[in-house]
Amino acid sequence: MSERSGVTRRRFLQGMGAAAAGGAVGGAVGVIPGIALAGADEGGPAAPALLGPGPVPVNLTVNGTAHALKAEPRATLLDVLRHQLGVTGPKEVCDLGACGACTVLLDGVAVCACMTLVLDADGRQVTTVEGLCEKDGSPGDLQRAFVEKDALQCGFCTPGMVTASAALLAANPSPSPDDVRAGIAGNICRCGTYPRIVEAVIATAALRRKGR
Repeated sequence: MSERSGVTRRRFLQGMGAAAAGGAVGGAVGVIPGIALAGADEGGPAAPALLGPGPVPVNLTVNGTAHALKAEPRATLLDVLRHQLGVTGPKEVCDLGACGACTVLLDGVAVCACMTLVLDADGRQVTTVEGLCEKDGSPGDLQRAFVEKDALQCGFCTPGMVTASAALLAANPSPSPDDVRAGIAGNICRCGTYPRIVEAVIATAALRRKGR
């Protein structure tokens, strides 16, 4: 900038810095003084409600049972299932959404419970491996197939594997072996029982088609 105008580059930057500091002191981060936020005037849309940091009400339906509880907004669905509701089928392993051991169904869609905030499940249907049992509590057909095909060893990944497989069969009643492999691609079995898992899912699909 020209010195003739009385404004130098240094003075300009100093002025911008002072304006930014004034905005921060005023408590409106990112807002230039004198400029109103959109909707801040009367008649504009209401500001979104702030949640937290303390516990807030959450309503979950887990395996067909409704639960009204309170949880911190930062809590994951896995935390609430295991530590507040005592539903221990979903396992906490990587806590990064990388292993699939915590897989549950959220409105029928397979998700990693460790990467899902409990607030995202508010008012929705959650199904864990326990919810795939028969009404009398005995193992469901997919769970029985895992046992019959020896599709588990240590069993730690099994709840997530079964749940992910259930989502696959709901979307594709006649999967090919490649379809099954794709369906459980997000689930890790450290024991390496993948071939038996594929067999169990294929066998379950065949039994269901026969039953129809």
